[in-house]
Amino acid sequence: MKPMLGSWQLWALLSAVFAALTAIFGKIGVEGVNSDLATLIRTAVILAIAAAIVAATGAWQPVSSISNRTWLFLALSGAATGLSWLCYFRALQIGDAARVAPIDKLSVVLVAVFAVVFLRERLSGVNWLGVILIGTGAVLVAIRA
Repeated sequence: MKPMLGSWQLWALLSAVFAALTAIFGKIGVEGVNSDLATLIRTAVILAIAAAIVAATGAWQPVSSISNRTWLFLALSGAATGLSWLCYFRALQIGDAARVAPIDKLSVVLVAVFAVVFLRERLSGVNWLGVILIGTGAVLVAIRA
């Protein structure tokens, strides 16, 4: 049996918990402030926490040891993250958290499709059924009754 801290399932579950808290805290946090400024403040906090973790774990490495390809894709990932956060906080500011978050989680469906198309990953029939159910569920939660 693998130790729990090495389990991808544990880290994925913790990610989901923190993502849920992001929606709740973010919805409260964007009241009375521009959503773009709220995103900047959030980003500064994330940068400080990430720097503290890297420093505490001794994970710093020379910039020159990072390949150009890695730099490119980390930069693209960072740009996509920033744009996602800006859109997410804007959506939270004008919509209900209980409806915004499920639509945001359609990213799960898109990741599955993109992983198959671009990374050549394979999903089984059961996996595709799960992707369809996630997409359907997100849309159903987002519908105003």
